[in-house]
Amino acid sequence: MHLHSVASFRPLPVFFFVIAALSFSVRGSSDATLEDLWGSDWAFSGISTFNHLPYSRCLVNRSEIFDIAVVGVPFDSLTTYRSGAREGPKAIRWASGRHLSGRSFHPSLHFNPYESWASVLDCGDIPVVPIDPVLAMQQMGEALVELLSRPTSQKSRWSHPRLVLLGGDHSIVLPMLRALHKIRQEPVALLHFDAHIDTMDPDSYPRKAWKSQASEIHHGTVFWQAAQEGLLLPGHLVHAGVHGRVSSLQDFHSDNSLGFLRIPVEEMDDEGADAIIKKIHDTIGEDVPVYVSIDIDVLDPAFAPGTGAPETGGWTSREMMRIMTVLSKLDVVGLDIVEVTPAYDSAGGDTAFAAANIAYEAISMMVQKEMETSKFETQADYKYQKEEL
Repeated sequence: MHLHSVASFRPLPVFFFVIAALSFSVRGSSDATLEDLWGSDWAFSGISTFNHLPYSRCLVNRSEIFDIAVVGVPFDSLTTYRSGAREGPKAIRWASGRHLSGRSFHPSLHFNPYESWASVLDCGDIPVVPIDPVLAMQQMGEALVELLSRPTSQKSRWSHPRLVLLGGDHSIVLPMLRALHKIRQEPVALLHFDAHIDTMDPDSYPRKAWKSQASEIHHGTVFWQAAQEGLLLPGHLVHAGVHGRVSSLQDFHSDNSLGFLRIPVEEMDDEGADAIIKKIHDTIGEDVPVYVSIDIDVLDPAFAPGTGAPETGGWTSREMMRIMTVLSKLDVVGLDIVEVTPAYDSAGGDTAFAAANIAYEAISMMVQKEMETSKFETQADYKYQKEEL
């Protein structure tokens, strides 16, 4: 073995160590602000808000201005099968953290809904009591009226903000419809995505001798109850993606009497997405205020297993995204995504991810509707991007 003498090794130049030391300097320029240095998050860091949006306890902070608010409603005391949807808002927010609000440029619409004319906030959760459904309904109703009463931003054409509710079981839609009626003083159209029709007459359910006024309201009777209270606009009501069982043919007769159009899930195969979109558009109309309610069980359990009443044979998540494009042509005054039940979800959170993306798509559609019909400062940029791409 040939050994080199010590004299054969030459010392490294001093500038090598200077350069090496500089390479470990990761601090930005000397004029960087604290916001520049520490003001951004990764998808996996930060407090869990929807898409990392700014957070405010809007119910106690009346100075907060917003056009669209994401609001959690962790209530599931009126479900008739598997409970656990009270954990839905937390799971949906967690899944939505996959994308930062600043990294939410829509690949098809060509704008970022969070960097548009609209002020979008995460307003946290309504603190709903879990052990008294009657009191919980009152709490939800008063909280939603409070939020709907807030002023919108100067750039908004809306008189009232839009709320995107994260449920919770489907019963949360009733206090929302009541709140909308109180604020708007008119019934609204309804676009309801669900495996089930949820217009069950309480007397058709096997309550038999054990009846009470409170038992008339649960997640399967909410739209029957809403119709009885005059909250819905007959002839402008749509169930889309229906494929769940009912008690008897009488349930469909009852549904017909309320003025609903049912679009069964198989119409996707028989007629296609465009035909369904046209049917929804023609039934509801562009100038009618419409509330959109999305039960995650409209999706096949292969795409959304984490729900309280799963039904096989539902739409795929891609089919749902396609149908949702109709929202950009409708006057959406509010929306909910309900029945996400994390305890039954896949290990990777497939249901929560689907729900989070549905919420993002809905927000994008509401923002786009106003960008195409109003003159905002950002509209020129929006048109330019559409033309360039």
